Amino acid sequence: MRLWTTTIIAGVVAGALASPAAAQQEVRIGVILSYSGQFADPAKQMDNAIQLYIKQNGDTVAGKKIVLIRKDTGGIAPDLAKRLAQELVVRDRVDILAGFALTPNALAVGDVSHQAKKFMVVMNAATSIITTKSAFMARTSVTTPMLNQTLGTWAAKQGIKKAYTMVSDFGPGHDGEGAFHAGFKAGGGEIVGAVRTPVANPDFAPFLQRAKDANPDAMYIWVPGGAQPAAVGKAIVERNIDKSKVTIMGQDELVGENAIKSMNEAAVGIVSVSNYDFNLNNDLNRKFVEAYNKEFGRNPDIFSMGAYDGMHLIYEALKKTNGNTDAAALIGAAKGFSWQSPRGPMSIDPDTRDVVQNIYIRRVQKVGDKFVNVEFDTVPAVKDPVKEQMKKDGKPLQP
Repeated sequence: MRLWTTTIIAGVVAGALASPAAAQQEVRIGVILSYSGQFADPAKQMDNAIQLYIKQNGDTVAGKKIVLIRKDTGGIAPDLAKRLAQELVVRDRVDILAGFALTPNALAVGDVSHQAKKFMVVMNAATSIITTKSAFMARTSVTTPMLNQTLGTWAAKQGIKKAYTMVSDFGPGHDGEGAFHAGFKAGGGEIVGAVRTPVANPDFAPFLQRAKDANPDAMYIWVPGGAQPAAVGKAIVERNIDKSKVTIMGQDELVGENAIKSMNEAAVGIVSVSNYDFNLNNDLNRKFVEAYNKEFGRNPDIFSMGAYDGMHLIYEALKKTNGNTDAAALIGAAKGFSWQSPRGPMSIDPDTRDVVQNIYIRRVQKVGDKFVNVEFDTVPAVKDPVKEQMKKDGKPLQP
């Protein structure tokens, strides 16, 4: 159901068409992120990457100056995100909408993109259906099923027969659980048990004991970042779970850089799936990590990578249109576009407008005096499995 009145829609479109002549020499990008609150660090990593890309590639594209206008949602706030996007279009006369670390905010702004005909680049939010909300939207991050269904399929191919799943009891955890189950079962695996844990500060020990008692070959664990991965690591040790006999696996947040630092030895042997890691062994990534560290004193992460490639897509689309910021022209330039990224070969699916990329299987190892994720298998050119199924079923991929 559309929440805009006809008057507001007309105002947005009129504002978009009434840009003054001076603004025609600019490309105005409205960046919507949660610069404050619980998700401020992911926003910071994304904003860092945006700044780095502009510094490396200049602030002028196709003869037009790049102007960023930042807006802060303070967290999960879809109504606010939508209002900020409306303001960006009507008052600030932006040409492009970008950012979006969080799914609810991205979904809400999809309406603005579609109605006002503004090119929109989702640089992180990972729920599959986001790109179906606007015909002018592309994504440069990843989808939750792209990671977790791939992991489930991979696990079954490794001869793992029985798995127990433990996920946080909210939307992203449910999505991860469903995707892993789908991939694992399709490969012939059996889910011998599943539990959903409280989102806020759970004690994982009893849940892991229940999983251990089911005698699985593997445990799939999905928890958000922050303090919870360390709590999982502690519980694995407390319950004497032998990772040489039971494969512990999960999405990248389970063993992110800070999570590994918190877990230390307890992280060794955990298998995870990701579309990017600062340890990826290729020349482009080594240069990217070096530049990022020099500029910001820390390593890039999945948030940084999505934003960096998002800016690359914007720049290249503008070059292809010779600076034309018409949404149809920009999304047309983005469809099918391919490039080499620090994370590997990338492209935008011309049908779904979603990213196509390598997915990496990693294991935590001690390298020198540090514990790090080490890639040991790659699944190439992965598309979002949800939208691939939608295509097969003849379901619409845009409004």
